[in-house]
Amino acid sequence: MNKSFIKATKNFCTFEENVPAPYIRKTFDLEFVPEAAEISICGLGFYILYINGVDVTKGLLAPYISNPDHCCFYDTYHIKKYLKKGKNAIGIILGNGMLNAFGGNVWDFEKADCRSAPMVALELSAEGDGGKLTITADDSFKVHSSPITLDELRLGEYYDANLEIEGWNLPEFDDSAWENALLAEAPKGEMIPCTAESVVKIGERKPVKILKNKNGYVYDFGVNSAGLCRMKITAKPNQKITMRHAEVLDENLELDRQGITFYMDYAQMFSENNQIDVYTAKGEGEEEYMPHFTFHGFRYVEVLGLSEEQATDELLTFYEYSSGLDALGDFECSDETCNTLFEMVKRSDRSNFFYYPMDCPHREKNGWTGDASLSADRMVLLYNVEKSFRQWLGCIRKAQEESGRIPSIVPTYGWGYEECSGPAWDSVLFNLSYVLYKYRGCHEVVRENKDTMVRYLEYIMSRRNDDGTVSVGLGDWLPVGKACTDYKTPLAVSDSIYVMDMAKKAAEMLDGIGENADFADGIYREMRQIIREKLVDMETMAVSGDSQAGQAMALYYGVFEPCEEEEAFKRLMEYLAENNDSFDCGCLGMHVLFPVLSKYGEGELAYKMITKKEFPSYAHWIDMGETTMLEQFMPDGENCGSHNHHFLGDIGRWFINH
Repeated sequence: MNKSFIKATKNFCTFEENVPAPYIRKTFDLEFVPEAAEISICGLGFYILYINGVDVTKGLLAPYISNPDHCCFYDTYHIKKYLKKGKNAIGIILGNGMLNAFGGNVWDFEKADCRSAPMVALELSAEGDGGKLTITADDSFKVHSSPITLDELRLGEYYDANLEIEGWNLPEFDDSAWENALLAEAPKGEMIPCTAESVVKIGERKPVKILKNKNGYVYDFGVNSAGLCRMKITAKPNQKITMRHAEVLDENLELDRQGITFYMDYAQMFSENNQIDVYTAKGEGEEEYMPHFTFHGFRYVEVLGLSEEQATDELLTFYEYSSGLDALGDFECSDETCNTLFEMVKRSDRSNFFYYPMDCPHREKNGWTGDASLSADRMVLLYNVEKSFRQWLGCIRKAQEESGRIPSIVPTYGWGYEECSGPAWDSVLFNLSYVLYKYRGCHEVVRENKDTMVRYLEYIMSRRNDDGTVSVGLGDWLPVGKACTDYKTPLAVSDSIYVMDMAKKAAEMLDGIGENADFADGIYREMRQIIREKLVDMETMAVSGDSQAGQAMALYYGVFEPCEEEEAFKRLMEYLAENNDSFDCGCLGMHVLFPVLSKYGEGELAYKMITKKEFPSYAHWIDMGETTMLEQFMPDGENCGSHNHHFLGDIGRWFINH
């Protein structure tokens, strides 16, 4: 795939200035009936592709969500059936995507070196009757502003139907008044074919109720999920309809956006504009609209600008979107509480999977490495994630620094190497590879990532403390009812155990593909010994910090010898009893606590902790009216952050395995 990019303008969207998404078109003549034809296209950030007026795009947000200075993804389509002898047309609409993710200023996305107006590269080839035609993007393509006057992955989209140009993507359209495209400087990233599953519609929902508040009408779709609303409306000329999306309503039936916004000074513009779509109508009969280059996480949509007659059940349909993953596993039992929780886990997984696992579908839409690492075991049991995991691991490899350090979010433009990283998050490199190796027998993923894993182990060993332990970045994040970093488990405990586990898995994988595993195995053995010497009281088998999470992690990851495990498990049971048999862990402890209880004969206790009605428990979320996994266990959900996170969903794995 070539890197000859074109764009419509030098200007690009900012918070202060809207720059419309461009229409781009090219007509060409075929002197033969095509017997074979294909087009490869790299639209940065996103594209919609038409051949002779037919939308052939694989799905939402094509081709991928990446840092174009790391990876430029492209798609290839076989288009013989759309072409004809004579005049044909290519039509393209371009969205900002990650090339200009100015709404992500919380994570410095607006500081990207490659930030630019949207651009596209393509190659079309057709042959038949002994003839052949090849087209690449150049300044002979014609460009014009589209009705999409603003688009941004996190903020949303503005669309003015009065600016629509009928037939713009058809061969017969007269584009003589349009401007010629500009040649664009290509980003630095390697051109890579997208092999991850496309983002597709996986369901439809109609509103379960429509509420009236002082601002307008609130559509309640019954569950928290991710996707877009399709609107059908008969409107007045220039009537403006605004759709604001959120997870929660307050007591006044107004959107509670606390969990999907940020209230720091530098995030003010994001917080005011996040998850908003605006449609300006023509006023010519029934009109239909759905945003093109964004998606939202929500249960409720507040619609402004409607008359009472327009606020009908048929106005909005919630199209749920996710990567098109096939379901491979499921769970059902006689306990409806467990069944409901499992459905909540699956809904959180799917509504956070857009090419790769994201942390939440509303506020951030970021590929947080720690979140994916914690959910990898469960996701590989439930879905065919191989292609998507391997594609994203390629992006992680590109993001790794020479030193071996990796960021806490991928894609990134530099944020996350210093902030919010550390071994528990960096373990994504090892855990995604390991679950594909273990559950799918995939040796290729190990070969693809072995050098990256070794370089990372070299890096993290250079960050050790004087006593040989590691304490870098984040630990048992978001403990029950406390501030996000107010975890009881010492960082040296969780980090050192994670380094030990990463090295152990790397050694197993390297040995499994016939590579020398001595380096990784040596780190595993050294770190295990250091943990036992520095962080475990070998008389009582208590892990430093006397915490549920630390004790459970040491048992789960193999710090103790078999003859020591009974005594070590007694300590864990004591910590639980001290807390009235309730968990108090953060995300790292919650990943291991229930499997450890089952392993040592206390599966009934795990079940009761999950399904009891009182806080903290998962069943308590059901009583609160939640339909997805929350970000944190807080009394009555107060200040719990996001109401749709997947990283606390490993009860789904426990249901299946135990």
